[in-house]
Amino acid sequence: MSPQIPARALLWSLLMGHRLREPAFHAIEARVKSEARRAWGVGRSFGDDDLGYFTERLGVERLREALAEVRRRARRNKVFEGARFIGLAVDGTTGGRRRKSSCPLCQGHRNAAREVVGYRYHVVMAAVVGTGLTLPVDVEPYASGDSEYAVAQRLLRRVHGHLGVRFADYVVADGEFATAPFLHTVGKLGWQVVARLKANLPDLFQAVERRFRSQPSHTTFRQGEDRVEIWDADDFDPWESLRWETVRVIRYRQHKPNGDGLEAFWLTDFSSQAVNRRSLYLRAKSRWEIENQGFNDAKNRYGFKPICRHHANRLLIVWLLTCLALTVERLYRLRYLHRRTHPVRTAIELVRLLQRSFSPPAFADSS
Repeated sequence: MSPQIPARALLWSLLMGHRLREPAFHAIEARVKSEARRAWGVGRSFGDDDLGYFTERLGVERLREALAEVRRRARRNKVFEGARFIGLAVDGTTGGRRRKSSCPLCQGHRNAAREVVGYRYHVVMAAVVGTGLTLPVDVEPYASGDSEYAVAQRLLRRVHGHLGVRFADYVVADGEFATAPFLHTVGKLGWQVVARLKANLPDLFQAVERRFRSQPSHTTFRQGEDRVEIWDADDFDPWESLRWETVRVIRYRQHKPNGDGLEAFWLTDFSSQAVNRRSLYLRAKSRWEIENQGFNDAKNRYGFKPICRHHANRLLIVWLLTCLALTVERLYRLRYLHRRTHPVRTAIELVRLLQRSFSPPAFADSS
């Protein structure tokens, strides 16, 4: 009979590999075959092929439920207690590149001449934002013929089922999601929405520009070194397919000390009585957390972009484990370690401490 490797050992090793920013299967194999295996808490060694077989067969839904349970427990333990509101951001990205298609999730990447020059993966992520602690919640890849827009709605429905309507206060999304079906989906789930307003809604966009450009700003305040101006009105007419009585729109201008400026328009179903202008501005700005603390960190530091092996289930497992590793690291570093007298460590400082703690002790040969 061939020896059995406990699933717990494989899953724990994968999670630790992502946590230590060494997610490649060969890197994990090297760890568990070294003297550091005991410090990792893994009872026996295994190879990268074992990790490949394991991730190909591991159940996805159980891992998603575990991710949701971590967030529910975090809220029960008052991790978000200092936050005035909790948001859910949703957005898409691409990851992994290949010259040939190797699994059903590969989608052709075309150049300016519409020629397929390679293949890559498309993924939609949902993340907790607006709390000072960005936590990825779930990811959903999609194949050719599907779309980021449709997948985002399916993802929100699943997050709603796992976390419940009372977990979050709002959903924030970019302008491509500012369509009636998406806004209605969020409303049916019991959440309110803040979405970027762009030229894909020409009638509303032009009406907002005409009105606000002829008016002085309604509110001005300082955010750090920046000066922020806000225009706000809640009586714009909805477009034909949108089942809202009115649409509230804010325009903000963010002036930098060096003279640079940022301008954006956002629409919402929050009333002026429920959410003031400054609070609505902060909810709109929380959309960038999924870019900076979600995709950027996951791709550049935790192995979300490189592909270990090309198999649909394996890819999804690795992406979900990346989200779990990010969550565990941030909860531990930002919410647990602050209880001590030392300052909160940076993410890379914690990685280096872990690397040293997992290394076997070195003894000098004095002979």
